[in-house]
Amino acid sequence: MSIRFPRRPTRRGDRRRLHLPLPRLGLFLAVPALITFVCLLMVNGMVNGQIENDAFPHAHEGSDTSTHVPATVSEGGPVMDASSPTPHSVHIPANTIVLTFDDGPDPRWTPAVLEVLRRHGVPATFFVVGSEAARYPWLLQDIRAAGSEVGLHTFTHPDLSTSSRMRVDRELTETQLVVNGATGESSYLIRPPFSSTAGAVDDLDLASFQLTESMGYMTVLSDVDSRDWQRPGVDAIVRNSTPAPGVGGVVLMHDAGGDRSQTVAALDRLIPTLQQQGFRFTTPTVALGLPPNNRPAPLADRVLGQTVLAAVGAAGTVVQVLTWALVVVGVLILLRLALMIVIAIRHKRRRHRRDFSWGPPVSEPASVIVPAYNESANIASTVRSLVASTHPVEVIVVDDGSTDGTADIVEALGLPGVRVLRQTNGGKASALNNGIAHARHELVVMIDGDTIFAPDTIARLVEPFADPTIGAVAGNAKVASRRGLLGRWQHIEYVMGFNVDRRVFDLGHCMPTIPGAVGAFRRGILLDVGGVSEDTLAEDTDLTMAICRRGWWVVYQEHARAWTEAPASLGQLWRQRYRWSYGTMQSMWKHRHAVVEGGAAGRFGRRGLAHLAMFQVMLPLLSPLIDVFLIYGLVFLDPWTTLALWGAVLAVQFVAAFIAFRLEREPVGVLWALPLQQIVYRQVMYAVLIRSTITALAGIRLGWQKLRRLGGLDTLLARNAEGTEPAEQGPPTPGSVVEAPPPLTDGAVLQRR
Repeated sequence: MSIRFPRRPTRRGDRRRLHLPLPRLGLFLAVPALITFVCLLMVNGMVNGQIENDAFPHAHEGSDTSTHVPATVSEGGPVMDASSPTPHSVHIPANTIVLTFDDGPDPRWTPAVLEVLRRHGVPATFFVVGSEAARYPWLLQDIRAAGSEVGLHTFTHPDLSTSSRMRVDRELTETQLVVNGATGESSYLIRPPFSSTAGAVDDLDLASFQLTESMGYMTVLSDVDSRDWQRPGVDAIVRNSTPAPGVGGVVLMHDAGGDRSQTVAALDRLIPTLQQQGFRFTTPTVALGLPPNNRPAPLADRVLGQTVLAAVGAAGTVVQVLTWALVVVGVLILLRLALMIVIAIRHKRRRHRRDFSWGPPVSEPASVIVPAYNESANIASTVRSLVASTHPVEVIVVDDGSTDGTADIVEALGLPGVRVLRQTNGGKASALNNGIAHARHELVVMIDGDTIFAPDTIARLVEPFADPTIGAVAGNAKVASRRGLLGRWQHIEYVMGFNVDRRVFDLGHCMPTIPGAVGAFRRGILLDVGGVSEDTLAEDTDLTMAICRRGWWVVYQEHARAWTEAPASLGQLWRQRYRWSYGTMQSMWKHRHAVVEGGAAGRFGRRGLAHLAMFQVMLPLLSPLIDVFLIYGLVFLDPWTTLALWGAVLAVQFVAAFIAFRLEREPVGVLWALPLQQIVYRQVMYAVLIRSTITALAGIRLGWQKLRRLGGLDTLLARNAEGTEPAEQGPPTPGSVVEAPPPLTDGAVLQRR
């Protein structure tokens, strides 16, 4: 499938068409796929969920609840007849042994048991757990082929005496369907989990026997317990399994639930020993003259059973593949996290060496371009912060057809060195290109209309241009408002993610993005690459990639700090990140040929683009598996082990976040919100990426999605001041505003692609 990105994004004027829903076809396919995936996980969870073996006691063991159990049951044998008005139990005939095996089948021990039975020519009855039988249906066929019987031991091994009628019916029906599908036969013999001898039956047990009897099943207990689940040794198992001379009995053994090597060895010794003593081996139905247990099942039940087995097989395959994918994703994410932190620390130390210098001081003035569309909430604060710069600047505010008086606000400030350019609405790229065309200086700084600079930001930002190999500089963008969970989460993301990444990309000479909030460029390079392209929604990423492909080094200047207004609601965050994610994909696709190019372009392609593709698209698309398997483990596996593993991963992330915050000299107190970020915020980012990917694959045209500004950046910065943020600026000195654009300084014509 080819990816069909739009050649140009829709303009801001098309605002009614900007918020595009998920394509109907994509939604039509996604919902059934999601439902199918959830169902497969549930099926696999039910089949593979942890079960307790019969060694665990009754939930009601030790209570005196046998007042209504008649002596015909408690003093009888192991086979129950609970259908008559007076329930009773039946003994196995003298000198008759019924071997029974619980909790299987098991792919290792069931075949070993069958081999011993075949060698000695005796049958047995295997009471299978439905969930295990669904995983290994061929073992049921082997049991029947060996001449043994298959009985039911429920699907998930619950205590039937404390289960509801609905639960009992479901447990037996599901197990019966598995037997139907695996063997084409049915079974009416059951052994309740945690059951023992007839003498141990209490009122709850008897009630459950009567319930299952009404459903058409007959209960088979035991009267000779091998106690092999204790693994007491071969001699002890043989001794425990031997009935009194001349007495018949049902022997309880296990072919699953742990190491059964002692059981297999004891069985190989027990059978010939009892045969020499005159015992015969048979099944419960033959011993008591009952109808055959395993009879052909109706066609509908066989088909339904085979469908269940197919679903279990598919679920197992899907989960197995996803499990390996989760392992790969987890390892790569943790390795990347560790590697990024190590490289970021190296970057920090290199830039803070006493002998480090960019070169001679850069004193030439800079042109600061502020593209503005309906930025009345913040534009005054933004412009005041620029005028207060310690570096000489001219400020060019390009009003992109605002309807809220943005340009009028700037003009009314009357600040010196500030020009206002008015243009019809053409989009951010158009506004930036207009500003570049009117810039009087070689050094160009770009800033968003919702951002504030510190007084020394521009001076710091242009310092690296002392090195002639550096073509552009990425500044240190920070979240202005850190109140509320959403603000704190974004603050953590900016510090732990964006800025750490930029340190790594700096050392690797493969910077993919200079943030639109704070970046500096050589004007000649901007003209050389054709200005800011309108091909993508991430014009800053597209521009940075174009500069890198031309062989210029793009660096990160951590001391050039800027505070930007972050989205204040999940809806605004969704729209912003949707545009970022989709625009980044557009830029990657546009510059994809860099991967096979030589020189600087190839270095950028094979480092920067490959990193983005792997760690910002592919792995994040698979990362929701972490949360899916967290829920899966809590529901179907050991919840404490699951939580421990999740906690270990979170601990690694916390350590990485702590180091990142120390690198940025940010207070670490906010990191208490990190666990909540992993539970809520991260899932929103996953959803954004998934939707962006679907939009890209569908070739849908996505327009610019303008955020609603809340304003008050000066107040927010004062409230969040931590010793490094700039204080609120006082009233500026009135000055002139240039309205008419001057001609281009070099006659260059910027291409608008």
